[in-house]
Amino acid sequence: MSNTKTDVQIEESWKTALSNEFSKPYFAAIKEFILEEKAKGKKVYPPGPLVFNAFNLTPLDKVKVVIIGQDPYHGFGQAHGLCFSVPVGVKPPPSLVNIFKEIKEDLGIDPPNHGNLEKWARQGVLLLNASLTVNDGEPNSHAKCGWHIFTDAVIKKISDEKVGVVFLLWGRFAQDKAQLIDGSKHFILKSAHPSPFSVTQFYGCRHFSKTNELLKKQGKEPIDWKLD
Repeated sequence: MSNTKTDVQIEESWKTALSNEFSKPYFAAIKEFILEEKAKGKKVYPPGPLVFNAFNLTPLDKVKVVIIGQDPYHGFGQAHGLCFSVPVGVKPPPSLVNIFKEIKEDLGIDPPNHGNLEKWARQGVLLLNASLTVNDGEPNSHAKCGWHIFTDAVIKKISDEKVGVVFLLWGRFAQDKAQLIDGSKHFILKSAHPSPFSVTQFYGCRHFSKTNELLKKQGKEPIDWKLD
């Protein structure tokens, strides 16, 4: 990661669309913050090559749906750059288990035996965390280092440059991002967060079938939410 456009390891369409952000002082400050944390002996997740994984798997021109998370999982081996997702072989965290339960109720799709959501990302679901890095065992530890400025710019860029994107905003934190989205040309679906603390209000939101209905009405290919 770097503060120069050419050095940021991110998919080309995003590199072009966000080039102004990469040259701003706050972006350089993010890099310095992460280097300082590592110098203190902190373990930072996800690994460097996966920090921009959501962007690399879902180019800007492919974005049809956006799911907004808060920050990466802070346990060893969990975070791989996609909100709510974990690599194959890592036990799905409670929020993800609850998402799978809602998909079962909504669409009749049985929960998978893994928690890797890359298949969604490759179909145009941008799985965006507001913070792209975190310290081991310290949730929200990078929330104030500048990432929120960057990811807010990402949301605004999608809103400005695209039409008909479905934004899934789960919980108050994600719902606060609605102010960045032009609701006159995009679709905003809100519900409680799927965490165990609020999942009873999340269940029944039917966001997965509703998303596909909205996509089909626009002539877009619906998302296959089934994970192999």
